[in-house]
Amino acid sequence: MITNIGTVAVYVEDQQKAKEFWTRKVGFEVIAEHPMGPEAFWLEVAPKGAQTRLVIYPIQMMQGSENMKASIVFECDDVMKTYNTMKENGVSFKGEPTEMQWGTFVQFSDEDGNEFLFKG
Repeated sequence: MITNIGTVAVYVEDQQKAKEFWTRKVGFEVIAEHPMGPEAFWLEVAPKGAQTRLVIYPIQMMQGSENMKASIVFECDDVMKTYNTMKENGVSFKGEPTEMQWGTFVQFSDEDGNEFLFKG
């Protein structure tokens, strides 16, 4: 029986740049970092204490990569506080937090144009 989502892949042009984005701007920790040949490395990042991790994977290593997009919704306790902190850190958002019946959410993107949501 499947009991957990282990990793979700996010495809990027520059792993080092993506590592800086996810650790410095978003506040995630590096969970694993291992060489994968001369031009790439296996990189997992996650919020402190999280079970599910993002694998920051080089898009050039994927066949048919032009159509690959991540689809991830993060959860947080305080949407406005998280939004304000990430915005101060230079994260780009598509609009401001929106309140719906099921919760408050906002969309943001990384430096490779991958789009994500977080909700509370």
